[in-house]
Amino acid sequence: MAILELTLVPIGTQTTSLSKYIAKAYDNVNNKEKIKVELNPMGTVMQGDIDELLKAVRDMQESVFEEGCDRVYSVIKIDDRRDKDASFEQKLNSVNEKLK
Repeated sequence: MAILELTLVPIGTQTTSLSKYIAKAYDNVNNKEKIKVELNPMGTVMQGDIDELLKAVRDMQESVFEEGCDRVYSVIKIDDRRDKDASFEQKLNSVNEKLK
């Protein structure tokens, strides 16, 4: 199972506020059964099968285009670990254990 973080930056909007575009993109992926999603202040983190995640990225970009944007800049980080199951909780717990 992979973990992917996506930052979408709509370009060429009439305002500096991007929240309506991000909300639309998040709504597009939040209802997908095979993907766990968490929004954070700088992006959206998703957990699931890598093919499903990459399709979700494309769907999220398209939802921003549908809102009238002509350009979307995307930054994607992927952790696709094959030696054991990775999860949001496992990654955070691993670091938090070392902080104590």
